Amino acid sequence: MTETGFQSETLDLDPPAIAPERDLMSKFDALIAERQALIDTGVTDPFAIVMDEVRSPTQAVIKGRETILLGTYNYMGMTFDPDVIAAGKTALDRFGSGTNGSRMLNGTFHDHIEVEQALRDFYDVSGAIVFSTGYMANLGMISTLAGKGEYVILDADSHASIYDGCAQGNAEIVRFRHNSVEDLDKRLGRLPKEPAKLVVLEGVYSMLGDVAPLKEMVAVAKKHGAMVLSDEAHSMGFFGPNGRGVYEEQGLGDDVDFVVGTFSKSVGTVGGFCVSNHPKFEAIRLACRAYIFTASLPPSVVATAAASIRKLMTATAKREALWRNARALHGGLTRQGFKLGTATPESAIVAVILEDQTQAVAMWQALLEGGLYVNMARPPATPAGTYLLRCSLCAEHTPEQIETVLGMFEAAGRATGVLG
Repeated sequence: MTETGFQSETLDLDPPAIAPERDLMSKFDALIAERQALIDTGVTDPFAIVMDEVRSPTQAVIKGRETILLGTYNYMGMTFDPDVIAAGKTALDRFGSGTNGSRMLNGTFHDHIEVEQALRDFYDVSGAIVFSTGYMANLGMISTLAGKGEYVILDADSHASIYDGCAQGNAEIVRFRHNSVEDLDKRLGRLPKEPAKLVVLEGVYSMLGDVAPLKEMVAVAKKHGAMVLSDEAHSMGFFGPNGRGVYEEQGLGDDVDFVVGTFSKSVGTVGGFCVSNHPKFEAIRLACRAYIFTASLPPSVVATAAASIRKLMTATAKREALWRNARALHGGLTRQGFKLGTATPESAIVAVILEDQTQAVAMWQALLEGGLYVNMARPPATPAGTYLLRCSLCAEHTPEQIETVLGMFEAAGRATGVLG
């Protein structure tokens, strides 16, 4: 007998090769081949860009070249704010580099309390819970709120974190057509009245930059007795009179039950959160696996988030600058003849639609070589059959940079044949 109580075995030091049908990695062969075929054309891998240096919210050095950043989600330009950086350095000195575990077991640090209070003040709510990422916030909230025998109703174009939150839980899942109030009403109307229901919406959809008709959708949800969770990741900071998001812009402050957001966009750091006025909201901490069983954010990270959130409460000039930039870029690209994801500038995301992956990569490569970084996006991140270049504006982009960007797009469009 061995120390573990099992009979010792003779190890086969030269085991037979794994049959292809038993190799768990074989399912990725087509994906590997597709990526290799792309690289073999001589283009830079659009999903493996390395920033040699980041000099500001709008400028970086990539492969030794000065590059304008137009694909970072740094909407409000808070990553280099002196007060935000100072707060992070102070927390790093006071509390060290990390928490080494979850808040449930390793304790809550001073700055975790501070950032949750900053969120309560920013959103004017009674409850706020911080997660390690925005992804974890959706994963945790959706899987915890809706249980077995209950329903989650979501937009077909929902973010992966929303879908994964549904998969993590035990609720029944119902999808409705993207931004269709009529289809949402129809789907809800077909469900039994007794079970609890959660309708999950997004203020801004991150691929095309289109805004949801939240006012009408929330009215439909309430008509059918459903609760509503709105993901405001891509609208926090610059939608609504206080920058709380699309739900505030559309006058729904008292009608949305849960608001999920992230620190990695307008706040300028990393982390996720959910806020709510529900009187039982704190119970989420005791039941949510994504909160209980993961390490909490380092004090330096939540300190930067708290400082940033408090500055965003009065960032009126930044909001105005961001919207000016969005209108200028959208208008310029429209005049040049590009096909865009929205007919008007609905958000800080401007999506340029291309015919196929070959055209999208060629355009992306031409822009990068010209000194502009944007996101190249393809399925499954985008709707089926859609290839696009996603531009995300920043409040710190200057009018001169926007003009330079427009010149780069026109030159790249003509060089690649996208523009006639």
